[in-house]
Amino acid sequence: MNASGNTTNTDSTTDRKVRRSLEGTVTSDAMAKTITVEVERTFKHAKYGKFVRKAKRYHAHDESGQAGKGDRVEIMACRPISKTKRWRLVRILEKSRLVDEVQFDVEGAIAPTADDAAGAAPAAKTTAKANAAASAKGGVA
Repeated sequence: MNASGNTTNTDSTTDRKVRRSLEGTVTSDAMAKTITVEVERTFKHAKYGKFVRKAKRYHAHDESGQAGKGDRVEIMACRPISKTKRWRLVRILEKSRLVDEVQFDVEGAIAPTADDAAGAAPAAKTTAKANAAASAKGGVA
Protein backbone atom coordinates (compact mmCIF):
# COMPACT_ATOMS: atom_id res chain seq x y z
CA MET A 1 0.00 0.00 0.00
CA ASN A 2 1.17 3.50 -0.73
CA ALA A 3 0.55 6.65 1.31
CA SER A 4 -2.93 7.24 -0.15
CA GLY A 5 -4.06 3.71 0.81
CA ASN A 6 -4.13 2.31 -2.74
CA THR A 7 -2.34 -0.88 -3.61
CA THR A 8 0.20 -0.66 -6.38
CA ASN A 9 1.31 -3.44 -8.62
CA THR A 10 5.08 -3.36 -9.09
CA ASP A 11 5.22 -6.73 -10.85
CA SER A 12 6.12 -5.87 -14.46
CA THR A 13 5.20 -9.31 -15.78
CA THR A 14 1.47 -8.75 -15.28
CA ASP A 15 1.52 -5.60 -17.44
CA ARG A 16 2.99 -7.43 -20.42
CA LYS A 17 0.80 -9.46 -22.75
CA VAL A 18 1.30 -13.19 -23.12
CA ARG A 19 3.63 -13.79 -26.04
CA ARG A 20 3.31 -16.55 -28.60
CA SER A 21 5.60 -19.51 -28.06
CA LEU A 22 6.30 -22.50 -30.31
CA GLU A 23 8.14 -25.80 -30.04
CA GLY A 24 10.35 -27.07 -32.83
CA THR A 25 13.56 -28.76 -33.89
CA VAL A 26 16.82 -26.92 -34.57
CA THR A 27 17.78 -27.51 -38.21
CA SER A 28 20.82 -25.21 -38.33
CA ASP A 29 23.17 -23.59 -35.82
CA ALA A 30 25.81 -22.41 -38.30
CA MET A 31 25.15 -18.69 -37.77
CA ALA A 32 26.51 -16.69 -34.84
CA LYS A 33 23.89 -16.31 -32.07
CA THR A 34 21.16 -17.52 -34.45
CA ILE A 35 19.43 -20.87 -34.84
CA THR A 36 16.94 -22.03 -37.45
CA VAL A 37 13.99 -23.82 -35.88
CA GLU A 38 11.54 -25.92 -37.88
CA VAL A 39 8.04 -25.97 -36.36
CA GLU A 40 5.61 -28.58 -37.63
CA ARG A 41 1.86 -28.19 -37.26
CA THR A 42 -1.00 -30.57 -38.05
CA PHE A 43 -4.43 -29.40 -39.18
CA LYS A 44 -7.50 -30.79 -40.85
CA HIS A 45 -7.94 -29.85 -44.52
CA ALA A 46 -11.01 -27.62 -44.90
CA LYS A 47 -12.45 -29.39 -47.94
CA TYR A 48 -11.22 -32.98 -47.80
CA GLY A 49 -10.98 -33.55 -44.06
CA LYS A 50 -7.55 -35.17 -44.30
CA PHE A 51 -5.02 -34.26 -41.64
CA VAL A 52 -2.15 -32.32 -43.22
CA ARG A 53 1.30 -31.60 -41.80
CA LYS A 54 2.97 -28.30 -42.60
CA ALA A 55 6.42 -27.18 -41.52
CA LYS A 56 7.69 -23.63 -41.22
CA ARG A 57 11.17 -22.40 -40.34
CA TYR A 58 11.92 -19.52 -38.00
CA HIS A 59 15.19 -17.77 -37.17
CA ALA A 60 15.60 -17.44 -33.40
CA HIS A 61 18.12 -15.57 -31.26
CA ASP A 62 20.40 -17.83 -29.19
CA GLU A 63 22.62 -15.48 -27.18
CA SER A 64 24.79 -18.14 -25.55
CA GLY A 65 24.92 -20.55 -28.50
CA GLN A 66 23.76 -23.49 -26.36
CA ALA A 67 21.29 -25.06 -28.83
CA GLY A 68 22.67 -27.55 -31.31
CA LYS A 69 21.42 -29.19 -34.47
CA GLY A 70 18.62 -31.67 -33.79
CA ASP A 71 17.72 -30.26 -30.36
CA ARG A 72 14.05 -29.85 -29.45
CA VAL A 73 13.56 -26.22 -28.31
CA GLU A 74 10.93 -23.71 -27.25
CA ILE A 75 11.01 -20.26 -28.88
CA MET A 76 9.05 -17.11 -28.00
CA ALA A 77 8.04 -14.10 -30.08
CA CYS A 78 9.98 -10.91 -29.35
CA ARG A 79 10.78 -7.54 -30.86
CA PRO A 80 12.58 -7.58 -34.23
CA ILE A 81 16.25 -8.33 -33.60
CA SER A 82 17.31 -8.33 -37.26
CA LYS A 83 15.74 -8.51 -40.71
CA THR A 84 14.62 -12.11 -40.23
CA LYS A 85 14.81 -12.70 -36.45
CA ARG A 86 11.62 -12.11 -34.46
CA TRP A 87 11.94 -15.05 -32.07
CA ARG A 88 14.23 -15.87 -29.14
CA LEU A 89 15.25 -19.16 -27.56
CA VAL A 90 13.44 -19.78 -24.27
CA ARG A 91 14.76 -23.22 -23.32
CA ILE A 92 16.04 -26.50 -24.67
CA LEU A 93 13.45 -29.22 -24.15
CA GLU A 94 15.55 -32.17 -25.30
CA LYS A 95 19.17 -32.42 -26.43
CA SER A 96 19.92 -34.23 -29.67
CA ARG A 97 21.69 -37.58 -29.79
CA LEU A 98 22.97 -37.14 -33.35
CA VAL A 99 26.44 -38.34 -34.29
CA ASP A 100 28.38 -35.58 -36.03
CA GLU A 101 31.32 -37.48 -37.49
CA VAL A 102 32.09 -41.09 -38.29
CA GLN A 103 35.66 -42.11 -39.00
CA PHE A 104 36.41 -44.65 -41.74
CA ASP A 105 39.53 -46.68 -42.28
CA VAL A 106 41.00 -47.43 -45.72
CA GLU A 107 38.87 -50.53 -46.32
CA GLY A 108 35.65 -48.58 -45.68
CA ALA A 109 34.75 -50.18 -42.36
CA ILE A 110 33.86 -47.91 -39.49
CA ALA A 111 36.83 -47.30 -37.22
CA PRO A 112 36.21 -47.69 -33.46
CA THR A 113 36.02 -44.51 -31.41
CA ALA A 114 37.06 -43.78 -27.83
CA ASP A 115 33.51 -44.66 -26.70
CA ASP A 116 33.89 -48.25 -27.94
CA ALA A 117 34.76 -51.06 -25.57
CA ALA A 118 38.33 -51.03 -24.29
CA GLY A 119 38.90 -54.65 -25.32
CA ALA A 120 38.15 -54.07 -29.02
CA ALA A 121 41.16 -54.11 -31.34
CA PRO A 122 41.59 -50.87 -33.32
CA ALA A 123 41.20 -51.03 -37.10
CA ALA A 124 44.39 -50.68 -39.13
CA LYS A 125 44.63 -47.19 -40.58
CA THR A 126 47.04 -46.52 -43.40
CA THR A 127 48.13 -43.24 -44.88
CA ALA A 128 49.51 -42.35 -48.28
CA LYS A 129 52.93 -41.77 -46.71
CA ALA A 130 52.93 -45.25 -45.11
CA ASN A 131 51.83 -46.84 -48.39
CA ALA A 132 54.61 -45.08 -50.31
CA ALA A 133 57.23 -46.17 -47.76
CA ALA A 134 55.99 -49.78 -47.80
CA SER A 135 55.93 -49.94 -51.60
CA ALA A 136 59.50 -48.58 -51.77
CA LYS A 137 60.63 -51.44 -49.52
CA GLY A 138 58.66 -53.96 -51.57
CA GLY A 139 56.21 -54.76 -48.78
CA VAL A 140 52.57 -54.06 -48.09
CA ALA A 141 51.53 -51.52 -45.48
